Amino acid sequence: MNKYQELKIWNKAMELVEEVYALTKKIPDEEKFGLISQIKRCSVSIPSNIAEGAGRNSNKEFIRFLSIANGSTTELETQLILVIRLKFTSKDKVEKLLNLCAEIKKMNYSLQRSIEKT
Repeated sequence: MNKYQELKIWNKAMELVEEVYALTKKIPDEEKFGLISQIKRCSVSIPSNIAEGAGRNSNKEFIRFLSIANGSTTELETQLILVIRLKFTSKDKVEKLLNLCAEIKKMNYSLQRSIEKT
């Protein structure tokens, strides 16, 4: 599978990255090399691992990279919750991102199951 750009999950993950970058502009500058950097790296990791897995030569490896992407999604959720708890922004502004994360995780599990059946 080399057409990762056609995968709905990859496109949804790219949308998440765009939203994350918009949100991080609202976090205080003193977090630039801490939380902001971590949130950005984590979000970029999600579509990157999906793409890398799709570019591998086996379903087993694709599933492994989807699993890594899922871990990054969960990590991002934790960081977004932390942004709320530290009062860097309101829960309303983060809610859309948390919903995207939940949607991506569901898509990820479904894709993994469908690959396992082939």
